[in-house]
Amino acid sequence: MSGLAVEAHGLIKRFDGQRAVDGIDLAVPEGSITGVLGPNGAGKTTTLRMLLGIIEPDVGWRKVLGEEKPMRAAPRVGYLPEERGLYPSMKAADGIAFMGALRGLPLAEGRRRAVTLMEEAGLGEAITKPIRALSKGMAQTVQLLGTIVHKPKLLVLDEPFSGLDAINQQRLEGLIRAQVAEGATVLFSTHVIAHAERLCERIAIIARGGVRFDGTVAEARGRLPARVQLGTRHADGPWRAALPADTVADGRNFSFVLPAGGIEPVLEALIAGDAGIEALAIERPSLHEAFVELVGEPVPQPHLGMDSGAHAEEDAA
Repeated sequence: MSGLAVEAHGLIKRFDGQRAVDGIDLAVPEGSITGVLGPNGAGKTTTLRMLLGIIEPDVGWRKVLGEEKPMRAAPRVGYLPEERGLYPSMKAADGIAFMGALRGLPLAEGRRRAVTLMEEAGLGEAITKPIRALSKGMAQTVQLLGTIVHKPKLLVLDEPFSGLDAINQQRLEGLIRAQVAEGATVLFSTHVIAHAERLCERIAIIARGGVRFDGTVAEARGRLPARVQLGTRHADGPWRAALPADTVADGRNFSFVLPAGGIEPVLEALIAGDAGIEALAIERPSLHEAFVELVGEPVPQPHLGMDSGAHAEEDAA
């Protein structure tokens, strides 16, 4: 297949005789934002590490930026691991330059770019501060800037929003979109569905070591029917016979799955029967609802727009 930044087929990885990743196929189009979704322990981190060549699969193959040996593509890849790591005594700009140097960027050029990146990210006052003096959100932003300073063609981010407050999450989402606007491809893992719903064009849902869905966000949400929320002036009348059999009633409020023939026949019956329509809404399913339907288990949701905080993903079974 052409036009793919990352492709993989049949990836299997065992730890202590148990399959942590069980036959994963994945295709990431160039220039896209693709999310790998799943609960903690689903195999997301192990999958990303196999794609990058950090660990080898027991079975299967993968290709990154056209390279069958992913490490050959390393200078063109930016990788943000789940386990954050910065030298606390380094000045912030030097830390960014150092990360670029690991990908072949000259230190002097890395420092110049670091200053520009930090100023654009609103961190100009922290350029010469040691990393230990930065807040968690600022330090995480610095590490992300170190991941993009060498202008990679592919960004692989493992749980990049973990532990960030709502403001820093929004800043990070902006940085991700900016990279794609400049021609990069982004692949990131998350257990927080809201981030994928806002950012991603495509998603791969992983559960129990395998891919349960691979496609667009719209296709995932389309797995579930829309629901109609209806409010009427009257609680009863002959028009009630026009409501679908699955209707749930609560006084003068009704909820039912959008009929295959559309809402128009129901509306005609309601109007003819003088139901007195006071409210009508057609609600499309959320990605979280689609996830539960596809995987069979809910994912913990963040509160007040924030990530649920620190966590550790154990990919090995």
